[in-house]
Amino acid sequence: MQLTNITIIGGAGFVGRHLCQQLAARGYRVRVPTRDRERAKPLILLPTVDVVVADVHDPAALAAVIKGSDAVINLAGVLHDARGKRGFNAAHVGLAQKVVAACRAANVRRLLHMSALAAAPDAPSAYLRSKGEAERIVRESGLDVTIFRPSVIFGPDDSFLNLFAGLARLLPVLVLASPGARFQPVYVEDVVATFVHALADTGTAGRSYDLCGPKRYTLRELAAYVCRVTGHRRPIIGLNRALSWCQAYAMEWLPMKLLTRDNLRSMTIDSVCDSTFPFGIKPQPLEAVAPVWLAVRTPRARYQRFRDIAGR
Repeated sequence: MQLTNITIIGGAGFVGRHLCQQLAARGYRVRVPTRDRERAKPLILLPTVDVVVADVHDPAALAAVIKGSDAVINLAGVLHDARGKRGFNAAHVGLAQKVVAACRAANVRRLLHMSALAAAPDAPSAYLRSKGEAERIVRESGLDVTIFRPSVIFGPDDSFLNLFAGLARLLPVLVLASPGARFQPVYVEDVVATFVHALADTGTAGRSYDLCGPKRYTLRELAAYVCRVTGHRRPIIGLNRALSWCQAYAMEWLPMKLLTRDNLRSMTIDSVCDSTFPFGIKPQPLEAVAPVWLAVRTPRARYQRFRDIAGR
């Protein structure tokens, strides 16, 4: 059976936007529910993508959105805990339960689910535990489920490398918590390519895939790389465990949470994997693609843009 009508929960987010573009380019009809249509504005221009205003945490609204779909992709997730609909329990566990129930009610068998590397019921952080519980729910659902577990995902509009780029531009020194935490960053286009492949391959049902890029880095190495590529070389002060904890606690009081103590707990487990990237896809090295958007932040690049605007 060819799957042509796809509903993407979390389709207006970072990974979702890239996935919608790849699916639309292949002729899939995609439905994206969102509470904020303005946030999904880039998707409205895609010819086969239908952006629907709906609250996916409302079971009735979710059921209406999923009805008529051939497959559902759940990308929803949050990095910082909070009360209500935006917390780990609601965004990961509760929503997974609602998606499974809505799929059963609509007789949708195919479900692709985004988890996280190292997610497990006994993981050290609430984030990873909630992701692990969501995995258990979808695995035991009786649906044809494929699970993807990526390391940190990077891309032109990410909130990871671009965060370091913004901090390096604004601050004379970078003070870094958990500088030795290890990651194996994976390019967003490679991640969404695995979802596209799995939709067309029914043999992936019942399986899970760890997704990592070709190279491992410490957090300090990643910050230093971004500083170098953007032309904002900054001293990097790595904090020990106690000071990292203090920094995270202080940042939890900021209106925009950049780091929390739960994030530090997640980073006690290396976000790396030894498995081969699936489906014959060769993952892009960070150094091969990141300069395409990071280099435009250099002082030289900004000066050239001003010259272009002035016609010189």
